[in-house]
Amino acid sequence: MTAEIIVVTSGKGGVGKTTTSASLATGLAMAGKKTAVIDFDVGLRNLDLIMGCERRVVYDFVNVVHGEATLKQSLIKDKRHDNLYVLAASQTRDKDALTQEGVEKVLDGLSEDGFDYVVCDSPAGIEKGAHLAMYFADHAVVVVNPEVSSVRDSDRILGLLASKTRRAERGEGPVTQHLLLTRYNPARVAIGEMLSVKDVEEILGIEVVGVIPESENVLTASNNGIPVIVDVNSHAGQAYSDTVARILGEERPLRFIDVPRKGFLQRVFGG
Repeated sequence: MTAEIIVVTSGKGGVGKTTTSASLATGLAMAGKKTAVIDFDVGLRNLDLIMGCERRVVYDFVNVVHGEATLKQSLIKDKRHDNLYVLAASQTRDKDALTQEGVEKVLDGLSEDGFDYVVCDSPAGIEKGAHLAMYFADHAVVVVNPEVSSVRDSDRILGLLASKTRRAERGEGPVTQHLLLTRYNPARVAIGEMLSVKDVEEILGIEVVGVIPESENVLTASNNGIPVIVDVNSHAGQAYSDTVARILGEERPLRFIDVPRKGFLQRVFGG
């Protein structure tokens, strides 16, 4: 059985891709799927920080690509979830250190080791690392903030997913595309400062698989090296759990997309 490959991508930086990659991979592992998450952002390397394993990195993705270490040596087992593994990016190499053959070798190796899912955390934009992250994908989660510039940049990514992947080259049918809205603020949507879920779906022509509300919990979790999906009391964590369930085929209604209604006492006494 071959692993399902999910690329987490976006047109611009700073929209929450690595946070999303960490939470999706953790959620898949929590659902009983053997999952690896790979950081394709060579030279920057943030995924291991958000996953809380930065001190345990000995060998990285580039070492495996160049045959300087084996997959077994380089995969870091998550301390919280038995079937979750992290493959960190190199901080010392440049973007050209990855090759298509090398990436394919790593992904094939993960399939042979019985992984169900591989989540590829892509760099932003359309440079080489981003192209390699999406090239072998079966599914793409396109991360978008509900603002015009983010949505417009994502349109370009959708074009590449339709034409510049192995599936497109082989005529195997398109990469399944999912839209994930992050930093969603219903109050700002209501007064026209942000695009609505419907606006973004209409502009990009694909359905939303999840809406992650704007939340301080995301930053707190990242700073603590814990994917926010683990924080079951936070709205962001719950929204990521819903997203994973939908990716796995469950139907769940979207939450946290409307302005909360005030309770009776709030309406009477204000606040």
